[in-house]
Amino acid sequence: MNSILFVCLGNICRSPLAEGIAKQLSSLHDLKLTIDSAGTGSWHIGESPCEHSITVANKHGIDISGQKGRQVSVYDFDQYDLIVALDGSNYNDLKRLGCENLTKLGNYGFEGNDVPDPYFFDGFEGFEKVFTMIEVAVENLFKAKKLL
Repeated sequence: MNSILFVCLGNICRSPLAEGIAKQLSSLHDLKLTIDSAGTGSWHIGESPCEHSITVANKHGIDISGQKGRQVSVYDFDQYDLIVALDGSNYNDLKRLGCENLTKLGNYGFEGNDVPDPYFFDGFEGFEKVFTMIEVAVENLFKAKKLL
């Protein structure tokens, strides 16, 4: 496997965190992976990740502030070896678009559960919980795919 794309709804909270965590893990283990993120929706194209995602990532030594939101495209399905949906709704949307190289992040240590959207949580605490969940799942994904 050479490339991974993480996909959530708006590409401003969860998938930028997953991208940042995966890039850090890839760097720590000197893996030569292409890692990116996108959203199924178009609301935040060109925007930076939300403030709380940037803050929680920084707290863990990861800088995601330079990322820009983009919408997933059917062309991504051929460009990435693995597309990773952050929840069931986005998984189903990607399946409807014809994505076959697809998995759900919650399958890696969370019994298939969705990574909840922290954007709708009150305050910062939800972002910390989501960061931890994504961190565990990304590491488990890398192990399952024999990257670690």
